[in-house]
Amino acid sequence: MEVPILKQGPLLITTIQNALTDSDLLKLKDNLVELAGRHRSRGVIIDVAALEVMDSFMSMMLRNITQVLKLRGADTIVIGIQPDVAFAMVQLGLNLEGLEAALDLEEAIAILDGRFKEARSNVR
Repeated sequence: MEVPILKQGPLLITTIQNALTDSDLLKLKDNLVELAGRHRSRGVIIDVAALEVMDSFMSMMLRNITQVLKLRGADTIVIGIQPDVAFAMVQLGLNLEGLEAALDLEEAIAILDGRFKEARSNVR
């Protein structure tokens, strides 16, 4: 299943609507990395609000996507983790180190916008 990726200014925004297979997650990672490089994206937002379950492979892939995109110059924020999903992830001991989360799209954009402004002011 192809996951749509929207370009909005210096951001890429993707919404995962359904549980994805492992190969779908790998394809999403490849697509995000390719598009981030092509568009010189400074930030990526991944919306997982529709997911009722997040397994260990999904958690690992989100961390991997974050790390790869960071090396490409883009910060990644995951938004919309449902309370029950967050609780289950903690109970299962899933490692989310290095993964940044925000409540919603508005908060994620504000965080990334603040970083962009700070980076621009440091250049001057």
